Amino acid sequence: MTGGVTELMLRSPIVLAASEPLDEVRRVFDSSHVHMVLLTGTGRVGERLLGTLVRDDLPPAGSGSDAPGSALAHARVEGRTVNASRASEDARRAMQAAGERRLAVVDDDGRLLGLLCLKRSGDGFCTDSGVASRRAARLVR
Repeated sequence: MTGGVTELMLRSPIVLAASEPLDEVRRVFDSSHVHMVLLTGTGRVGERLLGTLVRDDLPPAGSGSDAPGSALAHARVEGRTVNASRASEDARRAMQAAGERRLAVVDDDGRLLGLLCLKRSGDGFCTDSGVASRRAARLVR
């Protein structure tokens, strides 16, 4: 595994606008294949990453924290990003050591470029084509 993380990142991760209500984030997490939701100003790759969410970040439904725009209040960036210039093998080792399988890839200005997704086996990264083929297989069922 050589090269930088940008060569191996998913280029079309799930990105929502930071103003999305928690109910929308929960709906996205209804898919067992979604593990991290990325938040930017308007929900697009190329914008500054404002936060990341995993299921454990969300308060229980009905806990009074479901007001519109509150998703960002539960998000974090620290410890969930990797710089685009990082070597992929260094990133893989660091992710395994930290027990992390997903990191948002950002440039030096904090703009979201993609998502680095370590395979469950730990021996490589998920690919756009692999994700697309799994999505297509689920739609056929």
